[in-house]
Amino acid sequence: MDVQIHISGLNVSYGDKPALRDVSLDIPRNTIFGVIGPANSGKTTLLKCMNRTIDFISSARVTGEVAVDGQNVYRMRNVYQLRRRIGMVFPLPVGLPLSVYDNVAYAPRRAGIHDRHELDELVEKCLRQAVLWDEVKDRLRTLGTRLSGGQQQRLTLARALSHRPEILCLDEFSIAIDPVTTMKIEDVLLELKQSMTIVLVTNLVQQAHRLADSTAFFNDSRLVECGPTQKLFTRPDNPLTLKYVTGVFG
Repeated sequence: MDVQIHISGLNVSYGDKPALRDVSLDIPRNTIFGVIGPANSGKTTLLKCMNRTIDFISSARVTGEVAVDGQNVYRMRNVYQLRRRIGMVFPLPVGLPLSVYDNVAYAPRRAGIHDRHELDELVEKCLRQAVLWDEVKDRLRTLGTRLSGGQQQRLTLARALSHRPEILCLDEFSIAIDPVTTMKIEDVLLELKQSMTIVLVTNLVQQAHRLADSTAFFNDSRLVECGPTQKLFTRPDNPLTLKYVTGVFG
């Protein structure tokens, strides 16, 4: 197994409140890794530790190791480079006060791409991958914040893809998106895993079942079980996992 993300003995607390307790797991390269569990079980915190957006929370205390390609992210000096490598899409869209086009072109421009033809191709590619191009191709100069909630969420996904990340973290990306569009994006994710690793936090258990190659189940800030998705959903080792995936609690 070609491990891209290695997590060992990860503990996170917000003040006196534990958020993750002694979590250890490996995420293989070029796979979709599902993360499931009830609310407040530590799923989002896990993502924030990967690209160090946890740093923005002053009360957070982190111990343990999170390594990407063998390098501990908490020893990296260039955090901005880390966040370009690890894209993040949060549950609620956070659009820049810019046009649809400039929302997607912002990061490539910051990275030194200024050729208009290259930018045009990249913007269209990312919007297509986010299943948004057909809806906005005639209004690329419209403010992104004037799009509907579901469209803004997909614009956020397109912006994350514009970084050309090696790893894409999705935190309940479909929460504001209709089921038909969600299924289209799921098809895109299956294609994207050929070129990147995807970590998918979802409150839709069947979404993880459909997409993920392997899945981790969290409860009460602990990793309960992690393994191949088919096994975790049909023959889990822990009775609590079976209760969650069959809807007994959640």
